[in-house]
This record gives sequence, C-alpha cells and structure tokens, in this order.
Amino acid sequence: MASQSVVPKKKRGPAPTGKGIQVQVRLQPELLAPLDKAAADLSETSRPEAVRRILREWLQANGYLSK
Repeated sequence: MASQSVVPKKKRGPAPTGKGIQVQVRLQPELLAPLDKAAADLSETSRPEAVRRILREWLQANGYLSK
C-alpha cells in the first residue's frame, strides 16, 4: 500500500489582526447610519475603530475609564 500524505486543514476566515476579546453587536439602521456618519466625520477608516473611539470617550467622560 502506498503511503498517504495528510494535508492539514486550513482555518476559516481572515487571520486575527489584534489582541483582545471580540465583542459582537447587532445594530439597527437608526444607529448604523449615524455611526457611519460619525466614522466619516472622525476620519476613521472603519466602523470598529469608530466604535472603539466613541466607547472610549464615553467611558472616560462618565468616570468608568481613567484618562
């Protein structure tokens, strides 16, 4: 019997780009449209970066995160 080589399975999806815990949320259109506008106004390149920035600023303003 001929020997067989085993091809490892590839992982699905893109490679991780950062460290941290992934938090997923579902947004309705009435929140998504203003988020996209804020991302454009903040010169952000992506929705996730805009969400991180807005969340960080809110947490600092309300005393949950030190400045």
